[in-house]
Amino acid sequence: SGRVADRSITSALGWRPGDRLAVAADAGVAAARRDPGGMVTMPSRPYVVIPAALRRRCGLRAGDHVLLAAVPGEDLLAAYSFAVVDQALRAHAPVPVEGRLP
Repeated sequence: SGRVADRSITSALGWRPGDRLAVAADAGVAAARRDPGGMVTMPSRPYVVIPAALRRRCGLRAGDHVLLAAVPGEDLLAAYSFAVVDQALRAHAPVPVEGRLP
């Protein structure tokens, strides 16, 4: 359904019901930022909605799990697909093969 319902994330950012959010997406990452002109409004039970068109743009499907990252200093919430997380880890960290590091 495109809902990010982790209240600890919205609390860490200080987002409240009625706050307007700008949401953008590209290549496995969706990001939301508080913005008075934003197209998404935080509902009374705080969660962030990633609209269907943006989910399609970044390759997220209903039920996909994501890695959430809150950046309070930038008033930003990022949702990374596991494909993006996997790609980043493989690019920057060795992966154990058959019980040993390569």
